[in-house]
Amino acid sequence: MRYSLVSGFRGALVGAFLGESLATRDRKEYQKRYFCSEMAILGTQSLIAIAKLDLDDWRKRNQEIFSVDTNFDISSQVIIGTLPVALFFHDNKIKLRQNLLNTVEIWQYTPQIRDGTLAVAYAIAQSLTQQLNPLTLIPEIVSFMGETTTSIPDILSKVNTLLEQGAGLERVQTELSREEPHSRAIAIAFYCFLSTLEDFRLSILRAAQSGGPEATTAITGSLSGAYNSMVGIPIRCQQWLWQKNMSKWQLSNLSQMLELIDALFSTWSGTYEPTLNCSQVKGKLFPNGRNSFAKEAIAAPGVIRAIRP
Repeated sequence: MRYSLVSGFRGALVGAFLGESLATRDRKEYQKRYFCSEMAILGTQSLIAIAKLDLDDWRKRNQEIFSVDTNFDISSQVIIGTLPVALFFHDNKIKLRQNLLNTVEIWQYTPQIRDGTLAVAYAIAQSLTQQLNPLTLIPEIVSFMGETTTSIPDILSKVNTLLEQGAGLERVQTELSREEPHSRAIAIAFYCFLSTLEDFRLSILRAAQSGGPEATTAITGSLSGAYNSMVGIPIRCQQWLWQKNMSKWQLSNLSQMLELIDALFSTWSGTYEPTLNCSQVKGKLFPNGRNSFAKEAIAAPGVIRAIRP
């Protein structure tokens, strides 16, 4: 293993949070809500509490977000909102695909968002299983999507060609300028990730400079974070989150965020016991006081993990 799996879990979610924060910090109209990360946190809490995907519970937890009057389309935020599902089912592509399709039905999603969700989740799964090959990733993603009426497979194939040609960000933006906005945002995120594969900081900075929606930088952060893991996220970037007020995400600090992610990993691995009643983390992350898990326990998939439907 290149990095520990729990570090990959951490990198995917922390990377998304960093990307979203970087893109929104200078835009006042987005300061009141952080939909991408809030949706991801609510989904993570649900998986921890129930130890499986429960769509009714997801709907209930996201009710507040649905009821908020916003001036922007949150459909592209769904891709980040489904990250917990991508992490939880990363080791089984059949379950991964089916559970993602079930989850996106909670929101009124477009076919572009459906395909974008599958694309991002597949790339993250390949990173977590140490099977990501940048030369074949996009053709594999197109195959994973299956039959579709969207242009995303063609756009991603165009990105693959531009990467092979060594095209710069400006040229990529020009080539994709006439594409549908959501599809373009996903394509640019993949370009920023694959063109600077080993450099998390450069990937999210280029995504932020691309002029796309906040989801572009958040998606880039999640892709690069999963690949490079928490270890690959520069300390300066992590320090920025340590200093940030996370009340908008119902968190106090980065430590609580990492504890939440570790609990998700422990639930996935089978080392978490949901029936234990332990101390709460400010009564927010684990409403039932269920935050006990064995950080030290390590096992290969299928050895001590609970069986999930």
